[in-house]
Amino acid sequence: MSKYIPLWKYLEKHQQDHYCLSFEEIQKILGFDIDHAFLTYKKESLEYGYEVKKISMKKKQVIFELKGKSES
Repeated sequence: MSKYIPLWKYLEKHQQDHYCLSFEEIQKILGFDIDHAFLTYKKESLEYGYEVKKISMKKKQVIFELKGKSES
């Protein structure tokens, strides 16, 4: 079982086309800071209907998009 499931379920539950979550917001959802392992686990988001579009280390945020939607 993935340690990132609470994040994927959060995205799935709220069903927005586009999310821009800060590292701090993600930490609140998960209960721990995201780390380099997130790069390996990010593909799991597809199972919950979302795609990780961008990870910005500079802005400390992750952009998620509902599968099948395109950014405007």
